[in-house]
Amino acid sequence: MLITELKSKETILSLTEGKKVFIINCHGCREVYFPLEEAAALQEEMIAAGQVTGIVTTDYICNRENLEVRLNGHREEIDAADLVLVFSCGVGVQTVAAFLDGKTVCAACDTSRLPGFQGVTPLEYDCGQCGECYLNLTGGICPITACSKSLVNGQCGGAKNGKCEVDPNMDCGWERIYRRLEKIGRLDAMKCPTQIRNFATDKEV
Repeated sequence: MLITELKSKETILSLTEGKKVFIINCHGCREVYFPLEEAAALQEEMIAAGQVTGIVTTDYICNRENLEVRLNGHREEIDAADLVLVFSCGVGVQTVAAFLDGKTVCAACDTSRLPGFQGVTPLEYDCGQCGECYLNLTGGICPITACSKSLVNGQCGGAKNGKCEVDPNMDCGWERIYRRLEKIGRLDAMKCPTQIRNFATDKEV
């Protein structure tokens, strides 16, 4: 089980300030917890400011086929946006980022664990549910799950030919992050101060 919490209003506004935004709401897991009222209030402010090019509200955007069907009718609105703001768990954000390969995709939420059954649905992406989502700094690729060492401050230096030194069958997560940031013109994100993971946000620690 998981709990999805809205990032601080200041954090979200710092991402969207002066930008046109397309919003995706995922309600697939809201029976566990989704900050519905808080998200709606923030989105109303952005609509009033004339920032929003369009909004899609659906369920289980972690299912790529479902996501594609839902977004195909909004291509013009997505193209008109400077970034796509996703209100979902980390898996949903990663699915959107991979689908909209050339677009900046940002997470509006953090995802934390709750004790209990996690489900067995096979998904292409994984969310560490660490309570401190890094996807806005890493181009929509999770460094916790895409890196065998869960490094949040860059590549370890052990990769060879783009493959992880721990698992040679696995692509180096930080090389993937670099290529993604390069593609969307966000290599400036690599210049952020070293990220120190706050383990206090992990509810199971």
